Amino acid sequence: MTAVSVYVPEGSFGVLDQGEIPAHTADWSNGFVAVMSIGVLIATGIHSGPVRVQAIASAEPPPALGEEHPAWDEIVEVTVQAPSGLLRVESLHTGAIDSLPLLSLDGSGPYRLRVHARGRHIARDKVRDEPVEDYLLLTWPAGTATEIEILRSSDEIQDAMRAPAPPPQPADAPDDAERRSRIERERLLRGGNGPG
Repeated sequence: MTAVSVYVPEGSFGVLDQGEIPAHTADWSNGFVAVMSIGVLIATGIHSGPVRVQAIASAEPPPALGEEHPAWDEIVEVTVQAPSGLLRVESLHTGAIDSLPLLSLDGSGPYRLRVHARGRHIARDKVRDEPVEDYLLLTWPAGTATEIEILRSSDEIQDAMRAPAPPPQPADAPDDAERRSRIERERLLRGGNGPG
């Protein structure tokens, strides 16, 4: 399995269903993987530039996490909704990454997504020309699982989880969604955990 370069603008990339980004629904409470009503956003350490991403879709859950994964700094598992059944890794600048597989093998419905990361601390808030961060994304049908599981934490995740949760935000008009998404990413990069 080969890693693919994904361009990151403004500190995040997505696992999105037909490109949907309902940013006003994003839960940034863990400071890493923001679950939305459709899809997720993944916060990077860099502000802009390439990251290396590998993605694997499976019909079955992966083995339980053990010490065989010491290379990863952070691992978070969430449930992601894919009502169109077209869940793909996407750059928020260039769109779907066609060289990575479709992540919703069973069509529409909920999927578990396990996000592994390393290197988010190396070039915090910097612009990079060469990748310093790696991500491994695993998906499988979710069944009834809905909880967010922190399987391997970092100081950044712990800090985000200690911050008070923001109050629920009303749905934005379509032209406000992009602006809110940018504001949320910028707040996350400054150490916040949601809109403000």
